[in-house]
Amino acid sequence: MPVPDLIIRGRSVVLPNEIGPRSIYIQDGRIVALAGYSEIVSECEVIDLDDNSLVMPGLVDTHVHINSPGRTEWEGFPNATLAAAAGGVTTLIDMPLNSIPPTTTLAGFKTKLESAANNCFVDVGFWGGVVPGNTAELGPMFEAGVVGFKCFLVPSGVDEFPHVTEEDLREAMPELARLDALLIVHAELPGPMRGPIKSGGSAIDYQTFLASRPREAENEAVELMIRLSQEFGTRVHIVHLSSAEAVPVLRKAQAAGVRITAETCPHYLYFTAEEVPAGATEFKCCPPIRERENREELWQGLADGTIDFIVSDHSPCPGEIKLRESGDFMNAWGGIASLQLRLPIIWTEARRRGFTVEGLTKWLCGNPARQVSLQTRKGAIAVGNDADLVVWNTDEQFTVAARALHHRH
Repeated sequence: MPVPDLIIRGRSVVLPNEIGPRSIYIQDGRIVALAGYSEIVSECEVIDLDDNSLVMPGLVDTHVHINSPGRTEWEGFPNATLAAAAGGVTTLIDMPLNSIPPTTTLAGFKTKLESAANNCFVDVGFWGGVVPGNTAELGPMFEAGVVGFKCFLVPSGVDEFPHVTEEDLREAMPELARLDALLIVHAELPGPMRGPIKSGGSAIDYQTFLASRPREAENEAVELMIRLSQEFGTRVHIVHLSSAEAVPVLRKAQAAGVRITAETCPHYLYFTAEEVPAGATEFKCCPPIRERENREELWQGLADGTIDFIVSDHSPCPGEIKLRESGDFMNAWGGIASLQLRLPIIWTEARRRGFTVEGLTKWLCGNPARQVSLQTRKGAIAVGNDADLVVWNTDEQFTVAARALHHRH
């Protein structure tokens, strides 16, 4: 058996096929052996965990907006990665927009890497972006190391990252198929969307905002991406799915062999539209938080595997552009900062519905790692993997307080 430089041992270690007592042998940051609980090596540092501690793989969050460089007053690598570490996230993937420049060219990617260098507390990867006219940049960015590419089907909220049309996708998707690169899609179409006047209500009423981005906008976008994925053979992933009406459509496409997957987020699995107070713009995100019955149907989509995993979609901003004083849902920035809280939020809600730690590990660790081809290093406690671990107590309770959060806002 290899000689480790560290052993972590606990009574409840989450392994790929079981939870049990183990000694985890670690050498140079890698797991080199999984031994019995009592098998420890002399002259080696041993961390003994108490009986209430659970050892899980470090969380993988593939949907994080760090906004650096260019908008570091919104977040930045030190704050974001410290918040990630505090929440048990040991690997995150940064989104290509909200930074200036965006990651839509090889030069932009190099600028992003320079911004992140020596500024991170956890492992970080990067998405590239698909925008109108940048197809020639996709191959060079992919070769340089981006894990895949993101596009928006509606305006993104920032001018540097314009949304694409079906015509733009028909140009880019053959190149993505050639690279076998994953395309992740903000799936809302502009057609079904409505402004506040058409929605028939006040801008401080959450229902007005909800009506402005109806489920149809998501449903039609998902149907479009299924059709294009089928046509071009491109791998497609739907980000932050909020409309449960799209789940049966995705399930049918997956069963037919279409290369399409989906994720959802803590805010869609915890909050409900019925509970959002008037003017409480901190609840604004796009797509929006929907009704209670929709939330429960998303949980069922996770249960049957149609929805693959749960990511934060951490999308922070300075408080003033949330327009909390006016309570204007239509004009406030749409994004929720939750990078540090994904594990406790999802465990709270999952256990309430009878789900297990094994399911939690699949949604927060294993499946996100697989999405970005890191499954041979991340997402599982296995020999050869990085020794990315999170230790926590499944029964301990705490109240979320701003002073305990490491996000910039």
